[in-house]
Amino acid sequence: MNPPTAPATRTVITGVCLVALTTVLVLTVRYGGFFSDPVGLFWWYVAGWALFAAALLALRRVPSRSVVPLLLAGAVAVTVTGLLGPPRTSTDSYRYAWDGRVQSAGVSPYDHAPQDPALARLRDPWLFPSGSACGGPDLAGIPHTGSAPRCTRINRPAVHTIYPPVAEAYFLAVDALSPAGARHKPLQIGAGVISLGVTGTLLLILRRRGGDLRNAAYWGWCPAVPLEAVNNAHIDVLGVLLAIAGLGLVASRAQTRQVAGGLLIGAAIATKLMPAVVLPGALSGVRRVRDAAAVLLPAAAFTALAYMPYVFLSHESVFGYLGGYVEEEGYDDPSAGSRYALLRLALPDTWAFPVLLAAVAGVSLYVMWRGDPRRPWSGALLVTGWAFVLLTPSYSWYALLLIALVALDGRWEWLGIPLAGAAVYILGPTFGYGAALASIAYGAAAAPVLLIAWFRHRGAGAGDEASQQGAPSRKTSV
Repeated sequence: MNPPTAPATRTVITGVCLVALTTVLVLTVRYGGFFSDPVGLFWWYVAGWALFAAALLALRRVPSRSVVPLLLAGAVAVTVTGLLGPPRTSTDSYRYAWDGRVQSAGVSPYDHAPQDPALARLRDPWLFPSGSACGGPDLAGIPHTGSAPRCTRINRPAVHTIYPPVAEAYFLAVDALSPAGARHKPLQIGAGVISLGVTGTLLLILRRRGGDLRNAAYWGWCPAVPLEAVNNAHIDVLGVLLAIAGLGLVASRAQTRQVAGGLLIGAAIATKLMPAVVLPGALSGVRRVRDAAAVLLPAAAFTALAYMPYVFLSHESVFGYLGGYVEEEGYDDPSAGSRYALLRLALPDTWAFPVLLAAVAGVSLYVMWRGDPRRPWSGALLVTGWAFVLLTPSYSWYALLLIALVALDGRWEWLGIPLAGAAVYILGPTFGYGAALASIAYGAAAAPVLLIAWFRHRGAGAGDEASQQGAPSRKTSV
C-alpha cells in the first residue's frame, strides 16, 4: 500500500459514490411512474437513499482539506438533478405560480379561488389547459361554458390559498422576475438557489460552533432535497433556510443576536407555519423570562406584522382554506387515513390526538429545561422528530426541516423519518392511505432512533459507573 495515495483514493471513492447518486437521481426525476408505477418509483427512491448513505460513509474518510470543496460540488450536482424535469409528484408549485400571478395583477391571493370566473383573464394554457389536454391524472376539472372541457394543474381549484404571507411575498417576487413563458422553471430555480443557501448556512454555523463540516452533507446530498425542495419546488425550503439561520443566531446567546434569531424564526413561521416546532429548541436551557422574551416576542411580532398588509388588502380571511385543509387531511379525525398510526396501534383512536399533544408538550418542556442553549438545534430536532413519529404525516416534504436539523446536530438516525414519509406518500395509492402502511414505515424509522438512544444511555451509564468506581482509588492515592 502506498500511503501518500490513500487520501486521494478516499476522495475518488466518495466522488464515484456521488456520481452514482446523481445518476440515480436523474433517472428518478425523469421517471414518470407516480401514477402508473408508484412501486417502481419508490425503488428508485430506495436506490438513491442507499447511495446517499454510501456517499456519507465514504466522506468520513476524506481528508479534512478536501471536505468542503467535495461537499459543495456534490451539493451543486445533487441540486441540479431536480431541475431536469417538471414537478413529478406534487402540483403544489402550480398554486405558487398562480398566487404570484394574481398578486402581480394587483389582486389579493386570499380573495379568490383559482376557478373563480373573476380571474379568468389571468388564465393561460399552461396552468389552465382545455380540450384533449385535460386527460392527465394530475389535472382538476373546473366549471366551463361550451363543449370543450376546461381544467387546471392547480390542486383544489375551488378553494382559496392557505399559504402564509412570507410565502406569498416570495411567490410574487418569483413571478415578477420570471420571463414570459418560463412556466415552472423559475420556482424550481429559486428553490435550488435556496437549497444551496441552506448548505452554505449549515457550513457557516458548523464552522462557527466547532461542529463537523461533513454533517452539512446530510442536507446537501440528501435525495429528498432535489426531489421535494427543487423538483417539486416546495416552499418549505424557504422556511428551512430561515429557521436554521435563526437557530444559528440564537445559539450565540448574545441578546441582540437572539432577537435577530427570533425575527428569522418568525419569518420561517410566516412562510409555512411548521417551523414553529423549533421554538422549544430555541428556548433550550432558558431560565429567565427576559431571555425567552428575546426570542418569542420578535418571532410573534414578525409573524403578526407579516400578515398585516394582506389583512388590509384582502376582503376575505387571510387564513384561506387552512381550517378546511386540516379537516380534509384528517387531523381532526384520528380514525381517518394514516395520521397517528403508531399511537393507534396501542390506543383508542379518540386518545391519539390528546396523547400526541401531551407527548410533544412533555418533550418540549424537557428540551426547554434540560437542553443545551449553545446547541438549540439539538432540542429542535428532538421535538420535531418525535412530532413526526407520533403524527406520521404522509407528505414527505414536511421533513425537509428535520433533515436540516440532522445536519446541524449530526444524529443521522433521524434520517429514516423523511424516507418513511416518502414511502407513505408514494406507495399510498397502491397500498391505501390507511394506518397500516404508515405504521410499518414510521415504525421502521423510529426503531433505530430508539435503539441508538438506548445504546447511548447505556454507554453514558457505564461511563458514570466507571467514574464512580475509580473515584475512591484516586482519592486513596492522594
